[in-house]
Amino acid sequence: MIDIDASDRPLPEKSARLRPPTDLLRGATLFLDFDGTLVEIADRPDDVAIPPGLRDLLARLASALDGRLALVSGRSVDTLARLLPDHGVVVSGSHGLEFARADGSVEQPDPPEALQRVRARFEEFAEGRDGILVESKPLGIGLHYREAPHLAKQAEALAVAVAQAHGLPLQRGKMVFEVRAAGGHKGSAIETLMGEMPFSDGCPIFLGDDVTDEDGFEAVSAMGGDGILIGPDRDSAAVYRLDGVAEALAWLEAACPAAR
Repeated sequence: MIDIDASDRPLPEKSARLRPPTDLLRGATLFLDFDGTLVEIADRPDDVAIPPGLRDLLARLASALDGRLALVSGRSVDTLARLLPDHGVVVSGSHGLEFARADGSVEQPDPPEALQRVRARFEEFAEGRDGILVESKPLGIGLHYREAPHLAKQAEALAVAVAQAHGLPLQRGKMVFEVRAAGGHKGSAIETLMGEMPFSDGCPIFLGDDVTDEDGFEAVSAMGGDGILIGPDRDSAAVYRLDGVAEALAWLEAACPAAR
């Protein structure tokens, strides 16, 4: 891994957050979020549309980077395998709690028994409330209110109470609250992978859109790398910014030849 001391490097002001140069991937290790970064966020998680050519782009990036490419997502590794079959990329899923390696092996902790009770409380809340969706994951239960934004405060109050009652972390995302197993986040996932070959041979770059990606931005910054925020500007540890999914994909296409 390229050793750069980032401790004295100030983060940019929001107004100074620029488009990343296309040569940023030269000598890099690339970490990519999924929803809101590679695919547009859908009202319902299972309804995401996979952009044509995404698997081919990932394959070309992995080849150009000599395998130093991984997806780092809040989705489970099984869900990503279903949505993007035969993608051939190392994956950390469930906010850093799962790892699917290049050899096909999967590391996954046992889910806490309390998640069953969390799911029951969320489903009780969703019953009779149009637009509320409960998403069950192996290591977390999400309460989505994208189709019912007027219920945001009620959904938050329930999620906070349930998380506290069962001693589980509450993950806040874009119009979703997820109560999940403890023990990881996207930053810890990046740190784990950066301790392994071939990832450790590159300077870490992470693309993400959500507040759940801030741990990842902070992790790559601490290791001398850069975060790229996807979407509208906001307070963030990311150094660069791209306007949205379409621009992120276009930038990856343009940056791929320079990664070699």
